[in-house]
Amino acid sequence: MIRVMLPAHLRTLARTGAEVRLEIEGPITQRAILDALEARYPMLRGTIRDHVTKERRPFLRFFACQEDLSHEPADAPLPEAVAAGTEPFLIIGAVAGGGCTGAGHPASRITTRRSRRAQCGPPAAPR
Repeated sequence: MIRVMLPAHLRTLARTGAEVRLEIEGPITQRAILDALEARYPMLRGTIRDHVTKERRPFLRFFACQEDLSHEPADAPLPEAVAAGTEPFLIIGAVAGGGCTGAGHPASRITTRRSRRAQCGPPAAPR
């Protein structure tokens, strides 16, 4: 069971709670999650990804396990914790302006997937 956290504006549109649970067969990737999410909630089609190109919309970001996955390939395997359902896949509305206020700021704990990979090793093998 994959857990997906949605931002408020998408929750309202889909008429669902903050967390959505999805059953996905095969490798757990961004594309697999978004395909399943759009299949269950057709009103979200075109809001997260472009209708034609399937590229992420500019003001949405994807996170998992404190990693920014927004610029990762759509078919790259997600961390094992997401595949196991112990950590959610987060879709977050991007916030513009301002800056981090130092090491105590919550955003300072977010790492890019590349830096996280250097710390923790490669992602989990596909199922």
